[in-house]
Amino acid sequence: MSGVVGVWRLVKASATGPNGEALPPPYGGQPTGSLTLTAEGRMLAVTCDGRRDLPAGSEREYNSYCGNYSFDGKTLITKVDAAANQAWIGGEQVRAVTLEGKRMVLRPPLRPYGSVTQQRVLTWERVG
Repeated sequence: MSGVVGVWRLVKASATGPNGEALPPPYGGQPTGSLTLTAEGRMLAVTCDGRRDLPAGSEREYNSYCGNYSFDGKTLITKVDAAANQAWIGGEQVRAVTLEGKRMVLRPPLRPYGSVTQQRVLTWERVG
């Protein structure tokens, strides 16, 4: 787990549709977030739309969850014990992981976000 242990900040978020077509970037194109992974196997993630003001009629996209995690060098699995999305509590969140120097790329599975099914790619940069 040592490769992922630390504090990370979200620096980029992108999305594609089920057929690989580019979709508008998540979090209004200005993602912000923090991810902490401890050596003891606990994680906490918070992501949201970083825009100060949102267009009229839109809602700020926000997500958070935490729990115990395992990492096998390619896949990060978190057993969720608290989350903004009630449906995640008690389940597992699975992310494919690629480490690129001071950056870590997480890929959740293809799934619906609102009314759009998409594959998200979140790029994190190690803090400190």
